Amino acid sequence: MLQNFKISLMASKLLWIIFMALLTPTFYAVFYNTTMLLEWNLFSISSTPIMFTLILDPLGLMFSCTVIMISANVLKFSTVYMKDDKFINRFTVLVLLFVLSMNMLIFFPHLIMLLLGWDGLGIVSFILVIYYQNPKSLAAGMITALTNRIGDVTLLLAIAWTLSQGHWNILHMWNLDENFYQILAITVAAMTKSAQMPFSSWLPAAMAAPTPVSALVHSSTLVTAGVFLLIRFYDFMSTAWWFSPLLLFTAVSTTLMAGFSATTECDMKKIIALSTLSQLGMMMAAMGLNMVHLAFFHMVTHALFKALLFVCAGSFIHSHMHSQDLRWMGNLAKQMPTASSCLIMANLALCGFPFMSGFYSKDMILEASMHYAHSMFMMLLMLFAVGLTSFYSIRFSLCVVWGTNNCNPYMHLEEDNSLTSPMLVLASMSVISGSLIAWVAPLKQEMMMIHLCEKYTPLVLVITGAMLAWAMSTSSQKNESILMHSPMNHYASCMMWFLVPLSSQFTMKLPMYMSHNYLKLTDQSWLEALGGQGMNSFSNKISNILMISSKPMPVNYLMMSSMLGLMLMLVMI
Repeated sequence: MLQNFKISLMASKLLWIIFMALLTPTFYAVFYNTTMLLEWNLFSISSTPIMFTLILDPLGLMFSCTVIMISANVLKFSTVYMKDDKFINRFTVLVLLFVLSMNMLIFFPHLIMLLLGWDGLGIVSFILVIYYQNPKSLAAGMITALTNRIGDVTLLLAIAWTLSQGHWNILHMWNLDENFYQILAITVAAMTKSAQMPFSSWLPAAMAAPTPVSALVHSSTLVTAGVFLLIRFYDFMSTAWWFSPLLLFTAVSTTLMAGFSATTECDMKKIIALSTLSQLGMMMAAMGLNMVHLAFFHMVTHALFKALLFVCAGSFIHSHMHSQDLRWMGNLAKQMPTASSCLIMANLALCGFPFMSGFYSKDMILEASMHYAHSMFMMLLMLFAVGLTSFYSIRFSLCVVWGTNNCNPYMHLEEDNSLTSPMLVLASMSVISGSLIAWVAPLKQEMMMIHLCEKYTPLVLVITGAMLAWAMSTSSQKNESILMHSPMNHYASCMMWFLVPLSSQFTMKLPMYMSHNYLKLTDQSWLEALGGQGMNSFSNKISNILMISSKPMPVNYLMMSSMLGLMLMLVMI
């Protein structure tokens, strides 16, 4: 077991070394706002060259540093969380493969090379989701893999349609007649990977994976791959008039659905997954409102405080014998003060509390949506989603940190240094990253002049949501909300507006019914009767008849003579 610890810790230290080495080119690219493109010509198909291309730009380098830093902290966290796992070496290798796939997606601006990282994310995520090898994990892994395969197929179609341009470099796309199909295929691929409606049901199901996987995969890598793909392709895809309205409508619907579902959920990891879904919708909505740099800004800050939220949740789950139910936790502020403090900081950043990292990115998106001429209805829905975020975040904190303790009184709760050190690193970044990126990074954001009432609107909604959550939290009904009093509303909310049955059971009902009837009518009836078993039964019957007729009995001789006589008469006639 000590050797297993060393391997995980060595991987964490290796990622820290890579992070430190990447800081110098990142600072250079960000401060001078420069982009370096490296190309090697591998071979050619007719007149189409196959290039190996690397791009080192400020956005890619910043996001790569974020992913590597989160991965290093998650591997340090996993040394304690998975200390009883016999296959922690395999887990560490899978996490490193995942980080490699994400960096391939970031640094390869070539559609075919990018597909290697894209498919690598899908395959490794499937292996990590089914890591515990039980029926629940397998079902979650299958819905995750099959949903992501839709995006893989559409990306392959986009590669095929791009062949008419004579290259696959995503930085130099031309305006052709086939652009409609390319843009639609890339949009669907990004929506499946980032779990936008109607492909949202796989993200909460993927919480069957170990918590360190959730902290890495479902905060900063897999789910943000679709957002990053759209950021890379944005200049090309914004040429379609329908791209921004479609993205905005889908993103706002996803944000609202995830916010409502999180208000009635009791599984700790699923609440955080639904909040991830809500913030992914906010990033997509920012791109739908033509604010691509603000979408990237929110993607980086969200990755940091969401990874912190998952690590804190993993610490609580580890201390409560791997129970994820909110109703068994409470009063952790006194028993686990460090994890509780980091959890509150992450929730404040998620709500957009002033001067936390989420405040600089999330509020800037909302203020820009109010400043520019956009749809008033969509803007109101986004503001309502902000209130929902505050509601379920404060409800989460009330149940876990300040609520009454409902767990076993003999349960010993403690904090390990290997658990608290990644929390403190991510907590510090969740505080300073927003202001640091806003002051240093070239976001290309012009000066905005809005009314004081509009400036304070997001903060008022955050406070209102927090007060509602506080008012609805009582000692007798710890985690109930008004939505829970109506069975239909509660069921619809827990089923993510019935997306879970619609995207899994409903789509499989007709094929399953047809397959079952085919099995009964064809495979188990006619094919058996006319195939091997039928021929076997028929030959057995014939053999039995011949054996009976060949016995030396008078009746048999009379039958044989009568049959021979009948045959002679027929021949003579």
